[in-house]
Amino acid sequence: MGRHRIAVAAGLLPLILVLAACSGAATSAPATQAASQAAPPSTAASTAPSTTTSEAPSAATTGATVEAKTVGALGTKLVAGSNGMTVYTFTKDVKDSGKSNCSGGCATTWPPLTVTGTPTAGTGVTGKLATITRDDGTTQVTYNGLPLYFFSGDTAPGDGKGVYTNWEAVAP
Repeated sequence: MGRHRIAVAAGLLPLILVLAACSGAATSAPATQAASQAAPPSTAASTAPSTTTSEAPSAATTGATVEAKTVGALGTKLVAGSNGMTVYTFTKDVKDSGKSNCSGGCATTWPPLTVTGTPTAGTGVTGKLATITRDDGTTQVTYNGLPLYFFSGDTAPGDGKGVYTNWEAVAP
């Protein structure tokens, strides 16, 4: 029994280290909760958000629509993608720098919102949507000069589980 627990803990250690490196200490969800969540949403978003499915955002050939919706107890936040997943900013990104500071393991846990076209401001969005080119050549959506990301632990529209140090759900 003791060896089983050690093996499980050893298997979770790399994920916990990635989460700690990217997000700092959790403020509302422990690392073990994040480790038990489903696979990350796709890093691309489609043009029309929908809240009737629990599928992750899918690849798009055009821009993403970003809109304001109620996200659980967090209140009104920005969502994007084919099913309206919550989007976040990383406090280590510098406004208007044109650069994302989340790559590698960080981008696995916090996939960037990428597009192949122009992002569209939907209902309730009052800030400026734009794009930057990431180091890997993909085009990432920004809001008021800050890159936008999904959280791999959010599995359904309206989830707001990515409330960690250095990460903020985006208010419109």
